[in-house]
Amino acid sequence: MTAVRVLLADDQDIVRGGLRLMVDSAPDLTVVGEAATGAQAVRLARQARADVVLMDIRMPDLDGLAATRRISADPDLAGVKVLILTTFEVDEYVFEALRAGASGFLGKGARPEALIDAIRTVARGEALLSPAATRGLIARYLALNDRAPAPTADLLAVLTDREREIVALVATGMSNAEIADHFTLSPLTVKTHVNHAMTKLDARDRAQLVVIAYQAGLRS
Repeated sequence: MTAVRVLLADDQDIVRGGLRLMVDSAPDLTVVGEAATGAQAVRLARQARADVVLMDIRMPDLDGLAATRRISADPDLAGVKVLILTTFEVDEYVFEALRAGASGFLGKGARPEALIDAIRTVARGEALLSPAATRGLIARYLALNDRAPAPTADLLAVLTDREREIVALVATGMSNAEIADHFTLSPLTVKTHVNHAMTKLDARDRAQLVVIAYQAGLRS
């Protein structure tokens, strides 16, 4: 099995050293580079062919938020997932990073096994945290932050009625299995609808889908 290629982006040498020890302790993960600035992170994400970038928010030269936005906007880096590392998990910058294209966030004090599981989750293209935790953060900051325009009705019109229903439940924190039970569908069918919705709305992953649903006022 090919190991997940991980890039570490943090301006503190001691932090990167600790992260390297934790990541390299997993047989299916490998560190392929270290960046001390956001600009280095963007460059190395391409050069090192990283699968996942562990991105600190506060860095010199180019901060993690701007770096995440650049990675997400670059077609050549479409397969790169960004996992935000933060001292304070409930932080406006975390919400901004999710909206910029990050797949989730994790506190710097997380246990090694939690970090490893988070990297694996993001590498699979899933949202990092439980949908309920992500939903709570997004709901809080959508209520406080109206700087970004909501998706237009025309954008949401590309969804079928069933896709809209399922996306609304995704935004409540329900898993695919729970949504399947709700509608008496198979989990595979629900996953297919979710994937179709992400494609139509240009959402990189489930976290982005939740952001769009809340911005559009799409609630169950």
